[in-house]
Amino acid sequence: MKIAQIAPLWESVPPKLYGGTERIVSYLTEELVRQGHEVTLFASGDSQTTARLRASTSQALRLGGTMDPNVPFTLLQEMAFGGEAEHFDIIHSHLDYLGFPMSRRCGTPVLTTLHGQLDLAELLPVFDEFAELPLCSISDAQRGPLPHLNWQGTVYHGLPSVYPFYPRPGSYLAFLGRMAPEKRPDHAIEIARRVGMPLRMAAKVDPANREYFQTEIAPLLEDPLVDYIGEISDAEKGDFLGKAAAVLCPYDWPEPFGLVLIEALACGTPVLAYRRGSIPEIIDDGITGFICENLNEMVSALDRLSRIERQQCREAFETRFTVTRMATDYVELYEKIVVQQQKRFTQRRALRSSNRARCPAISVASLQDEAA
Repeated sequence: MKIAQIAPLWESVPPKLYGGTERIVSYLTEELVRQGHEVTLFASGDSQTTARLRASTSQALRLGGTMDPNVPFTLLQEMAFGGEAEHFDIIHSHLDYLGFPMSRRCGTPVLTTLHGQLDLAELLPVFDEFAELPLCSISDAQRGPLPHLNWQGTVYHGLPSVYPFYPRPGSYLAFLGRMAPEKRPDHAIEIARRVGMPLRMAAKVDPANREYFQTEIAPLLEDPLVDYIGEISDAEKGDFLGKAAAVLCPYDWPEPFGLVLIEALACGTPVLAYRRGSIPEIIDDGITGFICENLNEMVSALDRLSRIERQQCREAFETRFTVTRMATDYVELYEKIVVQQQKRFTQRRALRSSNRARCPAISVASLQDEAA
């Protein structure tokens, strides 16, 4: 198939540090190329890919200064949905609702994967307006707030085999992601304190969360049990996650997926997480980790950590969360949507032909005869 992948511009593809959506776009793009598809990636110019790269900005926006993001995003969409759209069998947008207006007017079939949280009231008008557009969810739980949309399927994220398996647990707990209120890094620190285990934290601080970090989290980092190392690269994740006894994900929001969870499973490291959003779809309670209701339960669950077999964590990753499975699932959706659009075109042509048959054209000569 001839496939276009449209990535957000906040991070390069793949991201140099943190960036979940852009990382998944990279994994998917490279696997589609490996499977023999002709792929064009619309992303920032500092992206690295074996696909054909089309860029509307030379550098990813988060690390590239103060450029008005509306400019490169506008140019990106014009390139993908406008001038080049006719060259593709399918366009796969990862821009969330930002790409909806152009998707509606595009002659090429478009699938949009939604990567974010959907339970925000301000989102309802835009999703209601574009309710007919084909969508893909990254978990079944993500659909909950908006079940009436045109969902075509759920495709779980997948990873390439870049994370080695660590059969023996380390002696510390790990926290990976963002220093944000909904990620509850304060709970991770409190859990480590209660059980007396070292906690290593690899996380970025977005500008929007800088005050929260400085006022709520920075004072907690003075505890000798806590080692905050900042953002880490993909190459550093394997050791960070694989050498941990467990990964703590005390997220207090409806997590749409949680890439950290499957990165940990790939390394063989069990996950302890609150029962929020997609967590029960990813973690098998008592097998690949523990699903907890609150902080006290998570503390208690650490006493049962030895019951988790790290080999089972790795097997869960290999069975459910590989990039090969993800790409295969998406290709099935692409083919489904292309067929749907072809059927709609055929039905419209048949309807127009039927209308012409019922209402034949009246010639000028016949009108002149009637007038005479």
